[in-house]
Amino acid sequence: MTWIYSLFSGPSGFSANSRAEDVTDGIDGTGLTAIVTGASSGIGLETASTLALRGVHVIMVVRNLEVGQKVKASISAKTPNAKLDVMELDLSSQASVRQFAADYISKELPLNILILNAGIMSPPFSLSQDGIELQFATNHIGHFLLTNLLLDTMKRTSTKSQKEGRIVVVSSELHKMSYPEGIRFDKINDEKSYSAFYAYGQSKLANALFAKELTRHLQKERVNVTVNSVHPGVIKTNLIRNQGTFASFFSRVVLTFSKNIAQGAATSCYVALHPQVKGVSGEYFADSNISKPGKYVDDPEMAKKLWEVSLNLTRIE
Repeated sequence: MTWIYSLFSGPSGFSANSRAEDVTDGIDGTGLTAIVTGASSGIGLETASTLALRGVHVIMVVRNLEVGQKVKASISAKTPNAKLDVMELDLSSQASVRQFAADYISKELPLNILILNAGIMSPPFSLSQDGIELQFATNHIGHFLLTNLLLDTMKRTSTKSQKEGRIVVVSSELHKMSYPEGIRFDKINDEKSYSAFYAYGQSKLANALFAKELTRHLQKERVNVTVNSVHPGVIKTNLIRNQGTFASFFSRVVLTFSKNIAQGAATSCYVALHPQVKGVSGEYFADSNISKPGKYVDDPEMAKKLWEVSLNLTRIE
């Protein structure tokens, strides 16, 4: 099927039709360690499975350990030599994120690749345990805190191994459909004006802005760690379970032309492993190629403000 891919390929040689196994074909990830959040289903599961297939030691981060162990067994059945571990984490809880990071650091494991994949989409309005709108808390704040807590580990691993560390932030094209002002810093927890759809777009915009601003910080420090955000594509996963009647109908129409799971995981795997991406940071990828993000992603002031607000919400000094 590679002849079909080549007909629609971008500069990377890959396209929307490329699968995770295609974009990592021939790549040896032996000796690398990766964390994948949301690894028990959907593109997170496919991403973890593909990285393991390429020899990467994958830490599968899941909310439910029992489900995670079953998924681990299913991957091992297909890839007997897969090196996998399962760890529990609830990204909507900062206490859970801090405990996970402390446990990971205590194991003295290296960390070459961090894939921030987990997320929720369009639930009814609710607040996290920390009093933050649930989508913003789970999709952005939890990952922001996790990354900052593990960043020193990534820096040390990069220095010791002399290999580039890579952070992959799974965003979405729906970051272009946030609230009109982009990030509503003064109304994140405003139930009266809450839109489940726009709040999801806001959280995905935050993902892309986070990648931009973290890149700026790391480049200033001259650290050999890159950060990029990705759009996996329109994929039929359990993310649509919380959508309302209209949004659900719209999604089902769009899903008629959607990617499958293997295609959806391709861009994350490409950015995480492919040699073509070496040294590339602060970019937005779609279909395994650099793509143009929405206008707010290139707003440095919004990125800086998001960073400051996120530091305040997570109480990071």
